[in-house]
Amino acid sequence: MKRCFGYTRVSTAKQGEGVSLEAQKEAITTFAETNDITITTWFEEKETAAKRGRPIFNAMLRQLRLGRADGLVIHKIDRSARNFADWAKIGDLADAGIDVYFASESLDFRSRGGRLSADIQAVIAADYIRNLREECIKGIHGRLKQGLYPFNAPIGYVNNGGGKPKTIDPVRGPLIKQMFELYTTGEYPIWGLVSEMKQLGLTTSVGRPLSKTGVEKTLNNLFYTGIIKIKRTGQVYKGIHEPLISAGLFERVQKVKAGKCGKKVTKHNHTFRGLFRCGLCDTAMIPERQKGYIYYRCQSKSCPTKTVREERIEEAVLNLLTTHKLSNLDIDVIDQNLREWFDEREKQKPPEISHLNLAKVDDRLDTLADKLIDHVIDDNTYQRKKQKLLLQRKSIEETQRKSINIDEVANNIRKFLERVKNLCLTYQMATSTEKRELVKITSSNRLVSERNIVLAPQKWLQAVDAAVPFLCGAPPPANSRRRRDMLNQYVEELVKVTQIQFTNDNP
Repeated sequence: MKRCFGYTRVSTAKQGEGVSLEAQKEAITTFAETNDITITTWFEEKETAAKRGRPIFNAMLRQLRLGRADGLVIHKIDRSARNFADWAKIGDLADAGIDVYFASESLDFRSRGGRLSADIQAVIAADYIRNLREECIKGIHGRLKQGLYPFNAPIGYVNNGGGKPKTIDPVRGPLIKQMFELYTTGEYPIWGLVSEMKQLGLTTSVGRPLSKTGVEKTLNNLFYTGIIKIKRTGQVYKGIHEPLISAGLFERVQKVKAGKCGKKVTKHNHTFRGLFRCGLCDTAMIPERQKGYIYYRCQSKSCPTKTVREERIEEAVLNLLTTHKLSNLDIDVIDQNLREWFDEREKQKPPEISHLNLAKVDDRLDTLADKLIDHVIDDNTYQRKKQKLLLQRKSIEETQRKSINIDEVANNIRKFLERVKNLCLTYQMATSTEKRELVKITSSNRLVSERNIVLAPQKWLQAVDAAVPFLCGAPPPANSRRRRDMLNQYVEELVKVTQIQFTNDNP
């Protein structure tokens, strides 16, 4: 009686829960009893035969080569292999004198004709897999062109079955958005973000905290902006699922990851570190503590600028901030004039032009596709430019969806003016870190020339200085074109400045 191994296989673990493996085992057992064969060891596998490298299959082959059995019994040819490499290994067994049987195929693998029949069936099985793969790729590509993501939803979204877009997970979705927002502050390295999100309760679909790799992949995933990008091919598609974050937030995250922005940690937290440069040799003024005082020193030995004490720099900052002061009455008058301006502007509001901007982006996408078809550009260039245009389109759509609320804009401007009405007092009451941020956002061209300290207000503060006196006066008459144009310019500048400050959440 021959001693043989028995091999059963299904493609997935889910199939293994059914009767397929048992049916194969029963057929092999019946074949063995009929042909005077004893099955000494069973090898059961739940892997596709389309790919090479099945661990149990390879382990079984090693045992056969070592002479641990006289032969091998398999249910059918397509259970053994669906690729030519593994089928060649089966042939090598027969060439080495090891008997190979197929319980459901009436062929003699030891004869030339039987071997030929088996080879033909193996080729058909391999071709079936090849055709199935092509059809699957076509189906996946079709879904992607529809804006559907045919794979498992990333963390923060939930699956809704085939043919339906992913929807935002009500629990994990807000946490993913918070993770993006936290990273843009520059205060969280990746490991710090891993720890923070673990404390906030963000987990994967199997209930585990996100790993460092998981956080990095999430921060780099365009899917959260409403754009689908296939990493393997680099192709991008416009998704129909609801975006979890804005395109602007995603781009700010990428800038932080690239090191183009973000806060740096230093050992000595001096108030004006890195803010002032020598006006003569353009060298950074480096802070150092001596005898209880902090000095900022130019590092060029031959430069006439030597050192300046921190108190002198602070005095210059206070002199700058003191010139920017508003009273409550000024703010009330500005608020009233702004609301009248908004009301008048709303009546004369031109047609929305965002649709035109969207049309321009769509035209550029079509032109880009034509260039790819005409081989003017390669596929990598096409995908890179397409991604950029899709992000631009998303930004326009986000802007288009935002309805202009006059009261909200006017209230934001009022709150902004309340913040900056007494910058000098705000500075004096701030901590060292807050003082540093305030100097950074309110001043520019910060120079020390010998013992003279020079600094100018930032552009947004200059815009406020120019707009406020004009807005504190009476509204211009309707026929005063020059004054009306100036009013439009100042209000638009003020609105822009306010939006920037509130977006960045500066003091």
